[in-house]
Order: sequence, then structure tokens, then C-alpha cells
Amino acid sequence: MAEGDNKSANILAQETAQLEEQLQGWGEVILAGDRVLRWVKPWFPAALMGVVSAVFLMIYYLDPSVLTGVSCAVMLLCLADYLVPTLAPRIFGSNKWTTEQQQRFHEICGNLVKTQRRVVGWWRRIFALKEEKPKVYFMSAIISLLAMAWIGQQVHNLFLTYLIVSFLLLLPGLNQQGIISKYLGMAKREINKLLKQKEKKNE
Repeated sequence: MAEGDNKSANILAQETAQLEEQLQGWGEVILAGDRVLRWVKPWFPAALMGVVSAVFLMIYYLDPSVLTGVSCAVMLLCLADYLVPTLAPRIFGSNKWTTEQQQRFHEICGNLVKTQRRVVGWWRRIFALKEEKPKVYFMSAIISLLAMAWIGQQVHNLFLTYLIVSFLLLLPGLNQQGIISKYLGMAKREINKLLKQKEKKNE
């Protein structure tokens, strides 16, 4: 068991080191984005939502076709991939890179690798469920897809995308501030109360 844990830790360390090397040119930008996403300053959530709202309002106003939207998004990614590693050291000053920043960058890369592993793990579990319990897999897939189709029919595509993007961008800050754990705890307490009341009625 200890050997397996050590092997897993070594693989994790190797993957983290590889990701750090790949993202080295983006280091300053990633750290700046991390500060915004974790709400280091109290006005960061409002600024984040302002930028997201402005982008989605622009998309709504321009109303591009799917092909135009995808092309523009890929073009922006290509420009960022080319310009950011070149301009970031000049803007942020790579000579000011401290040990604390390097440590935080290492933690971010480690978290990204762990998230990737979780997603792959969930994907494998779905396929394992398909092999082991095909009926459960089939029913779960159909019900989930029907629910998603119904939600997609009720809510406008762009607005739904806006809500999803906003939630994902606010999630790290909500987690950092303890808001998610607070409300999850409240929900668990309420569910436990309801279960206890039901047990008393059954008695």
C-alpha cells in the first residue's frame, strides 16, 4: 500500500513538474488570475462579473454565427499563446519572481493536475458503471440528458452559458471564503432534521 502511495505521489510530482515547465511563460498571468479568482481584494468579484457581463453583452449584441464565434475564440487563444509569454515578463517583471510566488505557482499546477486526474477518474467510473450495471447506467444517462434538454429548452442558450461561466469563475472565491461549505453544512443540517422527523413519524 505504501509503495502504491509513493508511486502515485511520484507520478503526481512528475506531472506537476511537466505542467510547470509548459506554463512557465504564463506564470505571472496565472498568478494574477489566481488572485482575482480567490478574491484577494473585496472588489475582485464585482470586477470579474463586470468583465464577464460585458463580454456576454457584446456577444449578444453582435450575435455571431457558431462558426464565427468559434473562429474568433480560437484566434484569441492563438494570439494569447503567442503574445503572453513574450509580453508578460515585460509587464510583470520576471526578475521580481519570489519564492512565495514560485510556491503558489507550484500549488496551482498541482491542483490542475489533481483536477485532471479527478475528471479522468469520473470518466472511468462511468464506463465501469456501464460494464457492471448497464441498466443503472442507461437510466441515469437518459434521466440526466432529459433534464439537461428540458433546462436547455426553458433557458436561452447564451444566458445559460453566462450563468455556467459566471458560476465556474466565482467558484474558487466562494470556496476560499468558506461560503460553499457554510451553505452545504446548512443544507445537510436541514436534510438531517427532515430525516429525523420522518423517522419519528414512522415510529
